Amino acid sequence: MNTVLRTIAASVTVACSAAYAQTPVAPVFAGANLSPAGVRSMAANCAACHGTNGASAGGAIAGLAGMNKEYLANQLKLFKEGKREATVMQQLARGYSEAEINALAEYFSVQKK
Repeated sequence: MNTVLRTIAASVTVACSAAYAQTPVAPVFAGANLSPAGVRSMAANCAACHGTNGASAGGAIAGLAGMNKEYLANQLKLFKEGKREATVMQQLARGYSEAEINALAEYFSVQKK
């Protein structure tokens, strides 16, 4: 009986050790919401600096409304890659996927200035 218990205990120890030795799996996050409402929601994050729907009222910060979508997408990608300097845009752009950047560029390109 002692041999059987020792064998079981050894098997449990090996199984537990293997479980702890595995590399943790990164959490899975929800995919981007690229529906019209989802894109409007993302664009609302830009309003504090760039104005509602990208129509800047001040001029100190560029308006995004009516901007060429390819140009805007490229600028956001440059911010994301750290190739264009800014105070906060590099950090903000890093949070968007390429699909989200393209969706935002499309959204702002059709907004009225």
